[in-house]
Order: sequence, then structure tokens, then C-alpha cells
Amino acid sequence: MGVQALPGSDEFSHSGLLDGHAAIPADVLRWRDSEQSVTPRSYYGEVVRRLLADRTAVFALGLLLVIVGSSALAMVLTPYDPIVGDVSSRLRPIGTPGHILGTDEQGRDMLSRLLYGGQLSLLAGIIPVMIATTIGTLVGAVAAYMGKATGAILMRIMDMSYAFPAILLAIAIASSLGAGVSSSIVALSIVFIPPISRVAESATRHVMVQEYIEAARISGANTLWVIGDQVLPNIFSPIFVYASSLVGLSILIASALSFIGLGSAPPAPEWGAMLSSLRPSVYTQPAVVALPGLLIFLTSVGFNMLSTSLRDALDVKHS
Repeated sequence: MGVQALPGSDEFSHSGLLDGHAAIPADVLRWRDSEQSVTPRSYYGEVVRRLLADRTAVFALGLLLVIVGSSALAMVLTPYDPIVGDVSSRLRPIGTPGHILGTDEQGRDMLSRLLYGGQLSLLAGIIPVMIATTIGTLVGAVAAYMGKATGAILMRIMDMSYAFPAILLAIAIASSLGAGVSSSIVALSIVFIPPISRVAESATRHVMVQEYIEAARISGANTLWVIGDQVLPNIFSPIFVYASSLVGLSILIASALSFIGLGSAPPAPEWGAMLSSLRPSVYTQPAVVALPGLLIFLTSVGFNMLSTSLRDALDVKHS
């Protein structure tokens, strides 16, 4: 017995009848299998799309890629040794043949020193934020999860640091540890742990009221598993955005420590130390002296712009 087509459709699929279900129109099947069917975009795919659609984010990414990439490839891009100079060629202006960005007070090529200096400056700015983010996130998550006395004690210890401005606390810690890049990294890591822990604690308290956390507790899961498997993945976004906003500040403070002699030691190239050594030459070659400061400014602004765009991109639910 043949199957009669219903009004409004040309043909039917018989596969539905074989399964005991109503027949599905062939045009519906074709639409379902066609390229016109919409595949939901993943959360992170949507974040990337929003970032690439943001002109500010694209500009910041491009700026940072140029700065970070050229610093990473300094050995390939620079024609001179950043440590060895020529006194007879000291303080040459920008555009000098063979020294496109001039030379410093000891005749060292500024382009070479700026690119190599970027390696130390970026490391001194990024590594402390990474360390502080790891420790501060754990402290804040544990404090919020444990609650009561344990959480109160942990957060009061963190709050004590707010009595001191970040730069003064970093100077005090670096002074007690002695000059050097490692001292600068330790000092900045300690300075940034409290604010990150506060953000982590606030985000964890928001997550703690969710049903899946209560379900994990009722199931008998231990505290470390709940924090590691359920809490930390769900507080990642606000902590990451806040931590990215600290990178620019970290570079500024690290450069300031080097400027006053508590960071990178000469003759190693570092933007803050270069500003300090070039300071007496500000009236003879102001453009050359301004170059390290310009890079510090551009890098800090780039990270701040990217952080703002990243915050908006991660907030997909409000789009």
C-alpha cells in the first residue's frame, strides 16, 4: 500500500515509517542536513570573535605583539652587542647611520639595548603577576570556601598590606632583599597577592551559592577536590581579567625599582635602568633619553587596553 503525500508537500521520507514513527517530509530532512543549519559557537570561540571585532583590542594586541615579538627576537634583530659600547660614538642622535635610534652615554646602540631591555622589563612585569595570581587565587578560594575563623584570618592578613601603597611596599621589600631582578620579582609578587586574593575570595563567594557546589559537598567530596574541580574553573574569568590589568602596573613599578637602583643592575639593559643612566643627558639628547620611557608607556597602555577589551569580551551573557 503506497504512502499518500499530505497536502503542501511533494514527497515524504519512508524511514520514519520503518521505525514506527510518522513520516518526515524530505524537504525538512534536506534543511536539517544542509549547511544552513546553525552550529552553536563555543564560549571561548565567541570571546575570540568579540575580541577580533573590537578595534581597541586589535590595536592593543598588535602593539603588544610588536613589542614582545621584537624583544624575544632581539638576538636576531639587533646588529650590536647591548653591553659593549664605543666612547667615541656616545650620545649620537636618532637617525645616525648605523645607529637608527642613536647611542647612549657610553656609545652603545640604543636599538639593541631597547630590544634586549624589553626582555628583562617584560619578565619583571609578567612573572610577578603570574606568581601572585596563582598564590592569591588559592588563598582567596580557600578563605571563601572554609569561611568562619580560617577565612577571616587569611583575609585579615591580606588586608594588612592595604595600609601601604603598592610602590612603597615594593620598595621596602626590594630594599630588604637587595638589588636585583629576582628581588624585584619577589617584591612585586608579594605586593600583588592581596588584591588578587580579594578578587578570588569575592568570586568564590558568588560561586559557593550555586547548586553544583552544594551537590559536590553533599556527595562527600573532599575540600581540595571541590576547590580544584568545581570552584577554580568557575572563578577563572574575573581573576584573569583583573590579573591582566596588573601587568601594566607591574611593568611600571619594576621600571621604577630599576630607576632607583633596586632592580636590574648595570650594565644589563632594562628600560627603567636605562632611563636612570640616561638622565644626565636629557638636555643634550632628549629624544634618545625619552625612548625607554616611551616603551614603558606604550607597553603599559597596551596591557591596560587589552585588559579592558578582554573584560568586555568575556562578559558574553550581556551582549
